[in-house]
Formats: sequence, C-alpha cells, structure tokens
Amino acid sequence: MTGSVLSSGQAAAILFGLFFLLLFLRVPVAFALALACLPILAIEPRLSAMTLVQETFNAYNSFILLAVPFFLLTANLMNVGGITDRLMLLSRTMVGHWPGGLAQINVVLSIFFAGISGSSTADAASQSKIFIEAQRKEGYDDSFSVAITAVSAVLAVIIPPSILMVVWGGILTVSIGALFLAGIIPGLLIGLAQMGTVHAYAKARGYPTYPRATWGALTRSLFVSIPALTTPMIIIGGKIFGWFTATESACIAVLYAGTLSLLVYREMDLKGLHFALLDTGKFAAIALFCVGTASAFGWLLAYYQIPKAILEGVSAWGMGAIATGFFIAFVFLVVGCFLDAIPAIIIVGTILDPLARSAGLDPVHFAMIGIVSLAFGLVTPPYGLCLMIACSVAGLRVGDAIKDTMIMLVPMLLVLAAVIMWPQVSLFLPGLISPEFLK
Repeated sequence: MTGSVLSSGQAAAILFGLFFLLLFLRVPVAFALALACLPILAIEPRLSAMTLVQETFNAYNSFILLAVPFFLLTANLMNVGGITDRLMLLSRTMVGHWPGGLAQINVVLSIFFAGISGSSTADAASQSKIFIEAQRKEGYDDSFSVAITAVSAVLAVIIPPSILMVVWGGILTVSIGALFLAGIIPGLLIGLAQMGTVHAYAKARGYPTYPRATWGALTRSLFVSIPALTTPMIIIGGKIFGWFTATESACIAVLYAGTLSLLVYREMDLKGLHFALLDTGKFAAIALFCVGTASAFGWLLAYYQIPKAILEGVSAWGMGAIATGFFIAFVFLVVGCFLDAIPAIIIVGTILDPLARSAGLDPVHFAMIGIVSLAFGLVTPPYGLCLMIACSVAGLRVGDAIKDTMIMLVPMLLVLAAVIMWPQVSLFLPGLISPEFLK
C-alpha cells in the first residue's frame, strides 16, 4: 500500500501470526480477530484504534444480517412450542424400522430441523439433549451416538434456510434465493450418505430397530406435522418468488412459529417464550460479534492488498475450474478446523472470490463449495463446535469420539467431491427455478 509503514507481507505476518497465537492461547475467535488488528492500527500512522470500532460497526449496517437472530428465534420457538416433538414423531414413523432406528430418526429430524433453524449449533444442542441419552439406553456406543448427533447437525448450514448462506450472500453479493435453492440437493445427498453410514454401523454392531409403523400412524403424524413443515416453504418460497427479502422471510417465520406454538399446538407459556428470547439473544450476539470483528480484520487485509498478493502466487499455477474447486475446498476444510464459519466466509471467502471468478466458477457454485467445506469444520478438532457440544452433553472426551466422527465424514467428502466436479448438483434447482440469479 503506497505510503504505508508496513508492506503487505509484514502486515499479513502480524495479523495472521498474532491471530493464530491467540487461538492457541484459547482466546475466543471474535476477540482474537479484534486483538490481532490492534498492533497494525498502532503502528500505521494513517490508522487508529477507532478504525477497529468503526469497521466493526459498519458491518452491522446491513439489513440482511437481521435475518440471523430471526432464524435463531424461529428455531427456539419451535423447540419450546413442541413442534420439534411432532417432527420427531414423523421421523420415527418414517424410518424407525430401518437398521439403527433411533440414529436414523436422529438424521431425519436434523434434515427437518435444518429447514427451520439455519444454525448447526442450535441443532447440535437440542438434538444432543434428545438423542444421546436415549441411544445410550438402547445400547448404542457413546462414541457413535455423539458422532452421528454432531455430524447430522451440520446439515443445518447446508439445507436452507442457512445462516451461512445469509452471511455469504450479504458479504459477497450473491443471491440468497439462489443459495437457498442450491443447498437443497447437496444437503439431501449428505443426509442420505449419513443414513447409509448409520445402516452400515447398525448391521455391523447389531443396533436395535423399532417395529414398522402402520400407514395410519404415518398419516396421523404427517397430518400434525404439516403446519411445522410449512415453515421452510414460507421462508424459502417467499424469498425465491420475490414475495419478501431474506430478512422479511425470517420475520414472517418468527410470527408463524409463534402462532403455531401459542395458538395451534398451545405448548408455549411465558416462561418458554422468555427462554427462547434469551437463548436467541445469546447465540445471535456471538454470531454477530464474530461478523463485526472479522469484517474489521478483513478490512485491514484489503487495506494492505494482502488478498491480491496471495492470489498472484496461486493464479500462476494455472488451475482449471475443477482443480480450483478442489483447492478452494481444501483451503476451507483447513481453515474450518481453526476458525468459525462466519469469520471464515468474511476473510477467506473474500480472498478466494477473485480466484473462483478467474477460473470460471459460478458465484453460487463457489458459495456451495465453501459452505459445504466449512460444514466439516463444525465437527473437526480443534474447533469442532458441534462435536464439542455433543461430547459435553454426553460427558465424553472429544478424543473418544474422533474415530467414529472421521469415519462418518468419508461419505460426506464424496458428496463434496461430487459438488465440485459436477456443478449441476448445486446449480440444477437455481437454474430451473431462478436462472436469472446465475452467472
């Protein structure tokens, strides 16, 4: 940067070096990002500590980001209002008779819940409380129970509506409606891969199954679940067909979930409403604080033209579209092990976006490669937030669940490879319903 005291290389060394040092010292990610910026702001005469505050708050000047707390509140209202219980009953009547019935229900409920919450951490917390002890009583191994609960929770960031898709669309100016459509097929494929893994485990270890539900029981459970299953249709359909924005659809989803919980199912009282609001505030504050400090960190990267310096070396490799896709996936897989998905999108996504465009990747395809890759980071140490939540609920050390978790990730990696090699896996539905949103 002309007139700057530090070169791009020096600034990058300070920013990333201090950031990873703070992570090693177990400083929370959002604070580590902010603290890594301070030495640069102190050294550079054109900047000051107020730049950190200014750029952090500039990130919040986004109407799209209002969707984040509303999606979280929708999920919490549905948990408190008994909607999750009805979806669990539907899942049991659908797949309870398959090998490893309770674990199969775990995956199917995660698919349903993913269409409502958009948050893997919220899914992991609620599913762990529901399933881990129940699976333990039925003779499932603790490591398997923890692994399938944590791994199935990542579907919430792939199947729409996804908070990561909202953040990606807002930061990189990609149609959120197109991202919602693009996540459906990859998400369902990963869900099927997980169910296949459960089937193999159940056959090998003799896990129990439930009796096959009658058609009458299936019909009744489907009937009582229809109002809950309508929620993702409202969110996704409203955004795709232009009836309302992503934020407006999240607000309408909150009103709908509240109406179901209070007036239709009548299972939410004032205490439950208070808990839902409090829990939403906590999770939303963490997520949005990460957005703010990551944006300040990203602003400094742009100020010193660090992404340009990084990409000059990578572009010289002359990679094609598929090779570039695998390179992008590799970077996000590694970064996801150490960094929360939201700051990873803001920092790494913006760095890799020019590379993806120069290789001819559609922005929606690039987004899906990034989001699916970052989903792995939710269960891979040392970050692995969903895995840590499930282990905490089970009273199990993370190391004891690693083997089964890694085994379950193998089929998911094959789905990621398919997303990279065949763009139509993610682009088919956007091209069919909203082709104007594609490149």
